[in-house]
Amino acid sequence: MTAAPTFSVEDPATLEVVAHVPDQGETEARTAVDRAAAAFPAWSGLAPRQRSEVLRRTQELMLRDRDELTALISRENGKSLADAAAEVGYAAEFFRWFSEEAVRPGGEYGEAPAGGARTLVSHRPVGVAALVTPWNFPAAMATRKIAPALAAGCTVVLKPAAETPLTALAVARLLTEAGAPDGAVEVVTTTDAPTVVGSWLRDPRVRKVSFTGSTGVGRALLHQAADRVLNASMELGGNAPVVVTEDADLEAAVAGTMVAKFRNGGQACTAANRIYVHSDVAFDFLARLGAEVEKLTVGPATDGCAIGPLITAAALRRVMAAVDLAVREGARISHQAQMPDGPGYFYPPTVLADVAPGAAILREEIFGPVAPVVVWDDEAELLAQVNDTEYGLAAYVFAGDLRRAVSLGERIEAGMVGINRGLVSDPSAPFGGVKQSGLGREGARDGLREFQETQYLSVDWPG
Repeated sequence: MTAAPTFSVEDPATLEVVAHVPDQGETEARTAVDRAAAAFPAWSGLAPRQRSEVLRRTQELMLRDRDELTALISRENGKSLADAAAEVGYAAEFFRWFSEEAVRPGGEYGEAPAGGARTLVSHRPVGVAALVTPWNFPAAMATRKIAPALAAGCTVVLKPAAETPLTALAVARLLTEAGAPDGAVEVVTTTDAPTVVGSWLRDPRVRKVSFTGSTGVGRALLHQAADRVLNASMELGGNAPVVVTEDADLEAAVAGTMVAKFRNGGQACTAANRIYVHSDVAFDFLARLGAEVEKLTVGPATDGCAIGPLITAAALRRVMAAVDLAVREGARISHQAQMPDGPGYFYPPTVLADVAPGAAILREEIFGPVAPVVVWDDEAELLAQVNDTEYGLAAYVFAGDLRRAVSLGERIEAGMVGINRGLVSDPSAPFGGVKQSGLGREGARDGLREFQETQYLSVDWPG
């Protein structure tokens, strides 16, 4: 008998193989939809409170297993134990938030303006949802989609990234332990994403696709979804600016920038990609930021380091090439952390000074621990530079005058803006971008609505 194909999962910090998982294809993808479609009538027919209890129990189980999940994320993703632990808590919170939203589906009742009828509006589950998640937050990117889908009454088929499938499988097991029925959450692990996801997008039983990843792949999926007029949510790339004004609290601005830039080693779609600092405070800011960067420890999570590796050798080469080009264009490496000895796809946290406003490194996601600093003087020119990108996911503003900070934030073309803070993600807030950073929102009530369709009944109501 021929053994079923598998692929290996590698620890990017040690280059050791930590597991082998099934390398599934179109047959398994169809079977997953079979099971999800079969489970949909019963799951969607449950009382909202019953679905809510499954989600809440899953949150409790994730927190019970926090240490194991933290270690698992660090092994397959490489991120620090502190970042991994924070992700587990954040990921679990989506189950709590949407367990509460599940019992508040909402609706409307009203009288038709012309009289003679009453209008009843309700929200119904869209059906089987196909979820496609990236490697950089293997728990949170999965739960941010699974939780609202199940809360709405959908069943799901999930394709996690081939680099980090183990966390998704662990979350699925906890959902089963919490009481999710067979077929409610089907995970398909594969190295052939186009075949698996393509089969789902062609399947008439799949009525929703929710994708987090690069803008290029998102465009391709939208083309496929258009053929079936498929309900689509896209959380795509980012190119987040940080703006520091002349009256900013520099201690807070540096602390916030460190979080926005170096959390998860800069491998986040919300990561600070371009740092614009007013000329009056640029020298002081650069010195403070550089001092903090030089304190960062780089290495395996098991050594207690703050910054882990990049996810693959290709990612490492891409970041190295971006910095090399920036230096050739006139930028200067002003500060760097120390590199570890041994294997692993490590790159030292780096601050680039003297970066020209038109530099290539400012135009694309770096997705690594590199902080390019641009000096500005004129606010109108600043905003033109900040908004001169096809992306519009996140941004950060640090200013002493709160009114000015909010005014700047409102003029930045981004779906989310952190004001005097380096974090924007929260399960209770609508996460998503504008322009080519995506379509739709995750989190908050908006996240639930992404997995629902609106129906209204016009009821004859004689006068």
